[in-house]
Amino acid sequence: MASAAAASPSLSLNQTSHFQHQTSLVTWLKPPPSSALFRRKTLPFFERHSLPISASSSSSSTSLSVHEKPISNSVHFHGNLIESFENQDSSYAGTIKGASLIEELENPVERNGLSGRRRLFMQDPPWISALFLKGLSKMVDQTLKIERKDIDKRKFDSLRRRQVKEETEAWERMVDEYRDLEKEMCEKNLAPNLPYVKHMFLGWFQPLKDVIEREQKLQKNKSKKVRAAYAPHIELLPADKMAVIVMHKMMGLVMSGHEDGCIQVVQAAVSIGIAIEQEVRIHNFLKRTRKNNAGDSQEELKEKQLLRKRVNSLIRRKRIIDALKVVKSEGTKPWGRATQAKLGSRLLELLIEAAYVQPPLTQSGDSIPEFRPAFRHKFKTVTKYPGSKMVRRYGVIECDSLLLAGLDKSAKHMLIPYVPMLVPPKRWKGYDKGGYLFLPSYIMRTHGSKKQQDALRDISHKTAHRVFEALDTLGNTKWRVNRNILDVVERLWADGGNIAGLVNREDVPIPEKPSSEDPEEIQSWKWSVRKANKINRERHSLRCDVELKLSVARKMKDEEGFYYPHNLDFRGRAYPMHPHLNHLSSDLCRGTLEFAEGRPLGKSGLHWLKIHLANLFAGGVEKLSHDARLAFVENHLDDIMDSAENPIHGKRWWLKAEDPFQCLAACVILTQALKSPSPYSVISHLPIHQDGSCNGLQHYAALGRDSFEAAAVNLVAGEKPADVYSEISRRVHEIMKKDSSKDPESNPTAALAKILITQVDRKLVKQTVMTSVYGVTYVGAREQIKRRLEEKGVITDERMLFAAACYSAKVTLAALGEIFDAARAIMSWLGDCAKIIASDNHPVRWITPLGLPVVQPYCRSERHLIRTSLQVLALQREGNTVDVRKQRTAFPPNFVHSLDGTHMMMTAVACQEAGLNFAGVHDSYWTHACDVDTMNRILREKFVELYNTPILENLLQSFQESYPNLVFPPVPKRGDFDLKEVLKSQYFFN
Repeated sequence: MASAAAASPSLSLNQTSHFQHQTSLVTWLKPPPSSALFRRKTLPFFERHSLPISASSSSSSTSLSVHEKPISNSVHFHGNLIESFENQDSSYAGTIKGASLIEELENPVERNGLSGRRRLFMQDPPWISALFLKGLSKMVDQTLKIERKDIDKRKFDSLRRRQVKEETEAWERMVDEYRDLEKEMCEKNLAPNLPYVKHMFLGWFQPLKDVIEREQKLQKNKSKKVRAAYAPHIELLPADKMAVIVMHKMMGLVMSGHEDGCIQVVQAAVSIGIAIEQEVRIHNFLKRTRKNNAGDSQEELKEKQLLRKRVNSLIRRKRIIDALKVVKSEGTKPWGRATQAKLGSRLLELLIEAAYVQPPLTQSGDSIPEFRPAFRHKFKTVTKYPGSKMVRRYGVIECDSLLLAGLDKSAKHMLIPYVPMLVPPKRWKGYDKGGYLFLPSYIMRTHGSKKQQDALRDISHKTAHRVFEALDTLGNTKWRVNRNILDVVERLWADGGNIAGLVNREDVPIPEKPSSEDPEEIQSWKWSVRKANKINRERHSLRCDVELKLSVARKMKDEEGFYYPHNLDFRGRAYPMHPHLNHLSSDLCRGTLEFAEGRPLGKSGLHWLKIHLANLFAGGVEKLSHDARLAFVENHLDDIMDSAENPIHGKRWWLKAEDPFQCLAACVILTQALKSPSPYSVISHLPIHQDGSCNGLQHYAALGRDSFEAAAVNLVAGEKPADVYSEISRRVHEIMKKDSSKDPESNPTAALAKILITQVDRKLVKQTVMTSVYGVTYVGAREQIKRRLEEKGVITDERMLFAAACYSAKVTLAALGEIFDAARAIMSWLGDCAKIIASDNHPVRWITPLGLPVVQPYCRSERHLIRTSLQVLALQREGNTVDVRKQRTAFPPNFVHSLDGTHMMMTAVACQEAGLNFAGVHDSYWTHACDVDTMNRILREKFVELYNTPILENLLQSFQESYPNLVFPPVPKRGDFDLKEVLKSQYFFN
């Protein structure tokens, strides 16, 4: 043993740790605790893995020395860390096979500043390698994370700059465009080949700019006593920018809502005034903060410099909100409707003076070119309702027929200021604090109700923080354009539309006047002409709407993603602030949008994707059990794949769906999954919907705890979904069958019942049932049913159609009252409470469960006459006398709307906390396919949480505290339905 020891190398470490001799088997103990191991000083990689040794030729032993001082004496190396150095001649002969802790040392060379010394290379034990690689990986990850963060920050800053430009420089860019087009026209002595509306704008731009400049100079040179009321405001913008705003705003109104080619003067004037005021604020801010102009005085230069420094300092410190406050602190006071109307009226007058249209020249070229005004001011007289002697006279701007021709094809060239945002919206912190970066943003659409505005301004962040958080959650959902679907839409639209829900791009021909003088024929012709004109007006409006939606989609299709700032209506329901391409809109919009973030489908995601596709196909399939819906999809897999791979020239199965573009989007992702070797790992961007079953009645059933009504609207688990619409249609059919057997002479409805008995189905009554809980009136129900009967096309005579709609509406509302007795009792109680409050000349107000104050805005409006240069305008403003009838009839639906908005916001916040992407459309909740199960659990839990609070009792208490002198009826009695049943109901939302 002594000789063996002598043959072993003598280890001398400059540490307190020691090595013990072991047998020739290499074994590793568990690594020391990482806290102890890493208390040593960290060396560079090669220094840690090469140990300098001293070798003596006269001795068989080798002296090993590690030049490292321990930070702490607590570091110890275990005895079996190093293999015995016995049999060193074989060890030094070459690389030791197996574990080989020591590699062959080279001959003494001068290396790393060490002469006559050799280096011993030691292979780390596995746990050292693992720890080292883990540390290296962590270090690399941290570096990459910092780099990614830096890239993300640069990317975000770039997007934010673009967003600010979109919001602040849109009109200015349009001015530059017209200037460039004018320059090109002058240089080439030729009008450029432009779209219809841009060609018109180019013709109006210079004349309108000139007359506005003339007006600005004229008002400036007048003394204060004789200057017009609008004079101080017409000077606040350059004439060219003002001209562009007036043209675009006026044409936007013509496209979106003209009636027989006419726009009301008051609507146009106020709209233009608002747009000018908004641009004045932005213009003034940019003027103060931009580089110096040659004409600036020393005082102005100093002011600009100080302001720039202040703003730049705030931006550098990432205090964007504080920087934006500079705009408001430096801005002017709000103008008010009177000022807006006066300025808008004068600018309208100047537009009428400057804008002309020219009919196409004849081929001979002999005729003198005809120019006629594009707009005319006139007065229109209308009766309050057909046959009434009461008439109303109001001023309108009439558009020339040449102007209207082809206008819908040019809608895409209109400027849309409130586009989706490239960066997440500002967080909401108050009534006007949040949303867009620069464009005016308000948390609620109050429509001028001062009482509602005052209630919101007084609210503290602490009180309404959950409402703010919910709006932020909805606004932070990132979207993108589904290019595959957009390509299909573009191709169908280019082919003339009239398919997949797209409006026909051609007008209905106007019937020619009959040669006969027969009064009946003449009357019939007049009805036909009136109907054709009405259809053409509707088609024109729908074509403009499609073009506006597609223009936004084209603009955003190359963006990685975008966001929709949300705000509320006065009841507390959330809406995107952008009006055209959003997920609350039509099937066209919903099919063209998808989540920007993709997630793997997973097993449950594939399951929900198939159910989602069946729901979108509809036609009764959506009312089957989940298993039956899955079977429907399995039976149509060939059609689904054909739709995805050849949507235009294939079998076109997807066009049979109730929501064709959304159905096609689902077909595409399902085909990708089924053709993939790993279907569950396919990345899906598609939002999957879970919709409430007649959600308004679900809320009433939860309020009243009526077991029968709860079961009718799927608050109770069942083998398949209960269908309240089919139940109502059966009851309507029974009533009509009974009426049809009566004597037509004594019962006029008998004849109508015989005609309608074959027309009654689920679709006929669905909209009326759905809106009944939201306070649909008899007139509203009649119009809804009339549209459904028109679609069926069985009754063609207008008078007969009207009578049939009246009868059907009465029967449907009667059937509803029989089945939903408890819901009707609650509606009556809410209406009675509202009547008591309104009769005391108070608007009905309440606080939602999330702390949002709601004030019903229905007051008798007061006329406020404004004398403008164009005409005397009658502006409507909120009066001091409440409208008792409206307060009573509107309260039940408004209150339930505030509750469904509350449920959606509670679900949104909980989903965000659970890491889900969430979008909500009132009673339709959206998320990724893989997250549907989680969202389903959350939305049921939040519904139960909401209705476990005594909502009606709290409402009554708040009324009694607010109006102590008034006496209110007691809350209707509740049933014995157990709300926890909702947690087990798979068809509650499905």
